[in-house]
Amino acid sequence: MTPDIEIDTEDRRGWMGLLARSDEADLLHLWQSFGQAPGFTWLRAPEIGGVMVRGRMGGTGAPFNLGEMTVTRCSLRLQGGQVGHAYVQGRSKTKAEAAALIDALMQTELAAAVQRAVLVPLEEKRTENRVTRAGKAAATKVEFFTMARGED
Repeated sequence: MTPDIEIDTEDRRGWMGLLARSDEADLLHLWQSFGQAPGFTWLRAPEIGGVMVRGRMGGTGAPFNLGEMTVTRCSLRLQGGQVGHAYVQGRSKTKAEAAALIDALMQTELAAAVQRAVLVPLEEKRTENRVTRAGKAAATKVEFFTMARGED
């Protein structure tokens, strides 16, 4: 059994969120280029279901049910004992499996290698997409101003 590595909850929340929101093709490409998947056993094989998405008006108002979203979830245990979980948007069992394996590997001595090979490129792609989207939004921004009529 591999010695336990101290994992910060906020760090784990960050990489799990990144994996869940990442484009499936990007995630799977980076994961496959990382190398061989380690041996594991399923605690919960990938299964597809739905969750209720909640929203708030203005980000601060009372919560309301916005609608349902399809998710795929799974849990697995590496041979070293580390447990990985994944909840990903959509119906991709392959993406959920890869995300759970990455989550588990981030709790091993391979964490730095996984971060360099998978998480850093995914974060760079996410930042690039944000900048592109912000640029498109800025291009459509309309500036309103009031002209003084001189009668006041």
